[in-house]
Amino acid sequence: MTTDQDLPMDGQSATAVFAAKGIDVTTNKDHGVIKVVKHEGRDGDQPMIGDRVTVHYTGKLLNGKKFDCSRDRKEPFCFNVGKGQVLKAWDIGVLSMQRGEVCTLLCQPEYAYGPAGNPDKIPPSTPVVFEMELLNFEGEMLTDDSGILRRIKVKGDGYSNPNDGATVDVHLEGSCGGRLFDCRDISFIVGEAEDKGVPLGVDRAMDKMQKGECCILYLKPKYGFGSEGKPEYKIGPDKDIIYEVTLKDFQRAKESWEMDLKQKLDLAAGVKHKGNQYFKAGRHHQAVIQYQRIVSWLEMECGTGIEQQKKIQDFILTSHLNLALCFLRLKEYSQVVENCNKVIELDENNEKALYRRGEARLLRNEFTLAMADFQQVLQVNPSNRAARAQISICQSKIKEHHEQDKKTYANMFQKFAERDAKVCKLTVLDPSQQYQPNGLPNVLMLFAGTLY
Repeated sequence: MTTDQDLPMDGQSATAVFAAKGIDVTTNKDHGVIKVVKHEGRDGDQPMIGDRVTVHYTGKLLNGKKFDCSRDRKEPFCFNVGKGQVLKAWDIGVLSMQRGEVCTLLCQPEYAYGPAGNPDKIPPSTPVVFEMELLNFEGEMLTDDSGILRRIKVKGDGYSNPNDGATVDVHLEGSCGGRLFDCRDISFIVGEAEDKGVPLGVDRAMDKMQKGECCILYLKPKYGFGSEGKPEYKIGPDKDIIYEVTLKDFQRAKESWEMDLKQKLDLAAGVKHKGNQYFKAGRHHQAVIQYQRIVSWLEMECGTGIEQQKKIQDFILTSHLNLALCFLRLKEYSQVVENCNKVIELDENNEKALYRRGEARLLRNEFTLAMADFQQVLQVNPSNRAARAQISICQSKIKEHHEQDKKTYANMFQKFAERDAKVCKLTVLDPSQQYQPNGLPNVLMLFAGTLY
C-alpha cells in the first residue's frame, strides 16, 4: 500500500511524478485526473456505470497532509459509480480500475473540490491526491427481490425515461448459458412487452433507461421465462438469462396530469380489458401493471355529476379487487390486504374484498382476523357457502394452534420441574457441599442466575 513517503511533498514534484508515471483517464484528455497504478487488479473486469462499488480511500493535499481516510474509520465506502454521487474524479478514476487494484489519482480542482475548496480542510482551487483501492463491485439491483440486475455499458442521453404505456424502439440480444438465442430490433409498448416475446425483466427495466443507453440485464427466472421456459428458444424451466438492451428511441405515454378526465375514462376501459386478458392467460405481473395504471389515473379524480362519479368509483373498485386477486396468485399477501382495504374504505360491505382479505389473512396464519372477515361476508350474504367453509377451516386452525401452544407450554413446565427436582436432589445427596466459603447455599447459587 501507499505510505506517506510514497507521496510527493510539493505541487511541482507531484505534477512531475504523475506526468512521468501516470495516465490521463479523463474523456477529453485535459490532464484533470491522472492515475498511477501501484497494484494491478485481479481479473481484468472493470465497473460499469451505475455499479455499486466498494472502496477504501485516503485523501491528501500535495504537501502530504491527510484530510480524509476510510481506513481511519475502519469502514469501506460504497457508492453507485458514474451517477454523480461523489467527486467527478472518483467517478472517472474508479471506472478505469479493476477489482483489487490500488492506484493514486492526481485530481485537478475542477474534478475535485472546485474553486470553493472545502472549509477547514482544502483551500480554494487546490489539486488533491487520492489513493484508491477497489475492493469490489456489483451491478445495480432494480427490484427488491434482486430479480433484475443491471450493468450499464453505454450511458444514455438526457434525463427522460420511458413510462408505462410508452412506445420504445430497442435492440435486443438474449443469451443463456453463453448461447445467443435472441437478436433483433423491435418496438413494443412498456407494460405489454411479453406480447412481442420480450421477457418481463426487460419490460420492467425500461423506466430506468435513457435514450442511447446500452445495458446488460441479468434476469432471474421470475423475470425471464419462469418455470415454463421458452421451448422455441430451447430454454428450459427456471433458467437465468441475460439480455443486452439498447434503447434506440422512445415516445412517452401521456402522464395523468396531461389528460383530462374524459381521456382517462376512455383509456381505462381498454387498459382494464388488457389486464383481464393477461390475468386469464396467467400473466399476473403484466395484469398488475395494467390495473395499477387505472388506479394512478383515477384515484385523485372526483368527477362532475352522479354518473361520472359512479364510473370513476366502479373503475377504482374493480381495479383494486383485480389487483387483490392478482397478488393472491403471486402470493404477495400484504398487497392483497392493502388493496382490499382500499375497496372496503369505499364500500365497507364489499363481499369480494372481505372474502379476498380473509383468504390472504388465512394464508398469513392470521386465523382470528381471517375468521372475522369470513363472518362479515356471511352477514352481507348468508348464502355464501365458501365463506362458511373457510370459517370451519379457521376454527380448525385456531384449535390446532391452541393445542400446539399447550404442548409447548407443557414441555416447558416439565423441563422446569425436572430442573427443580435435580436441584433438590443435589442439596440432599451432597450435604457436605451445602454451603460455599462465601456463605451462600449451593441451591441459592444455582437460582442466582435464573430469572422468573
